[in-house]
Formats: sequence, C-alpha cells, structure tokens
Amino acid sequence: MSRIVVLVTSPRLPAGLLTADAWDAVRTYPVFAAGWLPLADPLRAAGVLVTEVGDDPEVALSHLRTAAGGTEATGGTDGDRAVVWLAGTGDTPAGGVPALLAERLATDPALDFQVEILYGSWDPPGARLLDVASVMDRLRSPGGCPWDAEQTHESLRPYLLEEAYEAYDALLDGDLEALREELGDVLLQVAFHARVASENADEGFDIDDVAGDLVAKLVRRHPHVFADRTVSGPDEVNTNWEAIKKAEKKRDSALDGVAQSQPALSLAAKYLSRARRAGVAVSPPSLPPTVEAPHDQEALGALLFALVAAGDQSGLDAEAALRAAARSFAENVRNEERARPR
Repeated sequence: MSRIVVLVTSPRLPAGLLTADAWDAVRTYPVFAAGWLPLADPLRAAGVLVTEVGDDPEVALSHLRTAAGGTEATGGTDGDRAVVWLAGTGDTPAGGVPALLAERLATDPALDFQVEILYGSWDPPGARLLDVASVMDRLRSPGGCPWDAEQTHESLRPYLLEEAYEAYDALLDGDLEALREELGDVLLQVAFHARVASENADEGFDIDDVAGDLVAKLVRRHPHVFADRTVSGPDEVNTNWEAIKKAEKKRDSALDGVAQSQPALSLAAKYLSRARRAGVAVSPPSLPPTVEAPHDQEALGALLFALVAAGDQSGLDAEAALRAAARSFAENVRNEERARPR
C-alpha cells in the first residue's frame, strides 16, 4: 500500500533544521508542495526535487495519488511506495491537503493509500514568544491597528499596573485559567513598551535587548548556579542577590530602588523587608498599649480596616498617612546606614 507522508515543521526554526527521519524521507521519495515554502530552498540546495502543484487541495491530492502509485515513489525497501507533502500554513486538520486526505479516507474505504504525519521539527520551549514579537510588529506597522499604532509609553502606563493587579487577583483567587490569561496581558505590556522603544532612535532598545538584559541579570545574580559560589540555602541566595544588586546599581542604601508609586501598604512592607535583610537596626512604630497585636491574617485585616475606618470618620487619608509613616521609617533607616562605619 502506498503512503502519503505529510511533513510538518515548525515555522519558528530555521527551515533546514530537520530530524534525520525527515531528511531520509525527502531524499528517498518524491516531494510536493502547494507553492513556495521556506523549507523548499534548503531542500533544493541539498539536491531534493520539490514539485509545486498549486494551492487547490483537490489538484494537489490528485498529484499525490498519481505519484504515490508511480515507479518513482518506490523507496529503499521493496514495496515501500510513498510521496512527501510539505505542509504549509494552510495545511491543518481543518483545511488544506491533510483535511482533504482525512475526509477521503473516512468516506471511501477503497482508497489504497495511508496517510502518515511526520514531524520534521518541533517548537523549542519559548518559541511562541517569537509569535508575540511578530504579532506586535504587525499591529504597529503600516496597515495594522490604528489604536495600537498611536500608543506611547505614557498612554500605556495605566495598563501596566492594571494588568499586573489583575494577574495578582487571579493568584489570590487560585484561578489558574485566569492567571494564564492575565500573565499573557502582562507579557503584552512588555512587548508593547519594547516595540514602542524600538521605534524611537533616542531610546534605542527592543524586545531582544529586554530579554538579553534579563538573561544577563539572572546569570550575574545566581553565581551559585552559573559560577562556583556555594550557598547554604534560600536565605543566603536572597542575601547574595541584594548584595550583588547593590553593587551593580551603586546604591548607598538598602532602600534605594524601591518603587515609590506602589500603594502605601506594599511600600511599608517592602521597606521593612529591605531593612530586615540588610540588618539595619531601626524599629518601626509600636502598637499603642491598648491595641493587641494580631496573631493571624483575619485579625490583622480587621485591625487594618478598623484603622482605615477610624481615619475616614475623622476625615483622614489612611493611604497618605501610611505613606508618610513609611517614608519617615525609611529616613531613619538611611540615617542608621550613614552612621555605620565605612
């Protein structure tokens, strides 16, 4: 029985990067394609004859069946008769030659050939990130989306926070399906800002620069993985990370680099965490003697909400008040750091 081998490859890898089985197939059997494909050039350069038969699936199927029954379809094994179809973008289970083959085999049991799917290459992990860059390029290029084309760093600014908060909400809800979607929206903001920057000669960076800087940073800050440093556990990893970051950024204080635009509650928590990890002996304000320290999340939440409500009744802004207290704590930490012997 003759075979029609549908050769499927990844569009995200170099066209000539094929498995040994794929190269064996194209060198052994006649090769057909609807029209020009990126894979055709490296195949022809290797001496493989690629016959283009047009993009009509019925016509293509006729050519394949005829060739599969011809003497040129005989391979290296007696009775092994096959032809290869190079799958293009229109060849999917729902369309193109593969769909037509499946339909014919399902409706005509007399057909005397088999269909084999041969994967000549697979997407490596992270390959779909190339699609993100490609789609963003299409949206921002002439003929793309008018709304996307007019966006700037400034106009996109609120979306970065919004998408991050929505991803955080999905985490709190334990909704992994929503988290997957929201992380995609966060990734969109990264790709969007990088694309905008690549169009401005004064900014001069693109998505590859962003990714390259990230990789370099991860390597530098994990010397216990990428170099010969040893660590005793996660705590030492955190300590090394902060020390390396402080040296890289030439910061004078452990609190330098904390995002000031974040909400006051997270700002205060970040200041406390940074000061604690840096070993700065500055105590935060104490609770009044009449207030019992909360011992669980529920009690802490109730206490915080009660304080917000009490401030609201007195016409006070809890966000502004906590931000001022956090900044006062930060100044005390910096004073303590400056007083340390150099």
